Amino acid sequence: MTDRWTVEEAEAGLRLDKFLAAAGRLASRGRATDALARGKVFVDDVEVGPADGARRLEPGTRVRLWMDRPGSSRRVAQRPPKAGELPIVYEDDVLVVVNKPAGLLTVPLPRRDEAPSVEEALADHLRSKGRRRPLVVHRIDRDTSGLVMFATRADAQARLKDQFRRHTAQRIYLALVYGVPRPARGTWRDHLVWDQEALVQKETHPSDPRASSASCDYDVLETFGERAALIQVSLVTGRRNQIRLQARLRGHTLIGEQRYVFGPQSLRTIEFPRQALHAWRLGVDHPVTGRPLRFEAPLPPDMAELIAELSS
Repeated sequence: MTDRWTVEEAEAGLRLDKFLAAAGRLASRGRATDALARGKVFVDDVEVGPADGARRLEPGTRVRLWMDRPGSSRRVAQRPPKAGELPIVYEDDVLVVVNKPAGLLTVPLPRRDEAPSVEEALADHLRSKGRRRPLVVHRIDRDTSGLVMFATRADAQARLKDQFRRHTAQRIYLALVYGVPRPARGTWRDHLVWDQEALVQKETHPSDPRASSASCDYDVLETFGERAALIQVSLVTGRRNQIRLQARLRGHTLIGEQRYVFGPQSLRTIEFPRQALHAWRLGVDHPVTGRPLRFEAPLPPDMAELIAELSS
C-alpha cells in the first residue's frame, strides 16, 4: 500500500513527524516515528529516516508512505546529518557535546562502512571552522539516543577518559522497561563478559578471569500499571550494553529491545522501533579549567510519544 500527499499552504512549517501523525494519515506520533525508522517514508522521492522527523515542510513538498515496502521491517541506515543539523549541546575550544539521534552511530564501524556517524558529521562541522578532528571520549549504542562527548585535543581526551575510568563522570539514562522493578530504588550489580564473536554482553561468574564488574543505581520514576515503567539509571561502571543486559537479567527487558530479551515474545507486545533508552544527563569536570559541567538532553519525541500512549 502506498499513500501520497502534497503539503498545502496551511501546513507550511509543520514537522514531518507531525504531518504524518495527523488524522487521516497515520493518526499517531508513535506510528509516524515507527514508519520513519523502518524506511517507509519518502519526501520528494528521497527516503528519509528518524533524524528527519523534525524537518519543516514547505508548500508543494510531496510525502509518500510506502507501507508494504519489501524488507522495510528491518532498520534502515540513517543519512548523515547535513550542515547545521547536528544537535550540538555544548562546544568550546577543547570539548563538544552532541545530542545523538537514535539510529546514528557514535563512531564509524569497520563492518558498517556505509553507516553515517556523529564523529564524521562533527568532523565536517569542525573542519568548516578550521578546527581539529574530533576525538571520541565515550560511546552510546546506535539505537540509543542522547548525550555523547568528544574532545578536540588529545590531552583533553585523556583527562576526560580518565574521569570515566575512575567513575567520577555522571551518566544518567532514562529507560522504558516491561514490568515494574522492585524495590522502587536500588542497585544492580553483576559480572559481565563481552562475547567478541556474538558481539553481545553476557553474564558470567565472579571467578571468571574475563569478568568485569558492572554496577548501576536505578529509580522507578513512573509506572503504567504492572505493564511497564519509566526508570532512571545512573551508571557506576560503563560496560558496553550494560543497562540493556542488567535490566533483562531482572526480567525487565527494555521496550523495543531486540538483542537482550527475556520471556516469550508474546509477552513483549508494546510496539517500538528501538530500545527505549536515552542518555539524559552527563556531567564532567572541564578537562582544562576543572569547572564542573552538567548537560541534559530532553526526552526524544518517540519516547515521549510512547509514554503518552502508555499513560492513556
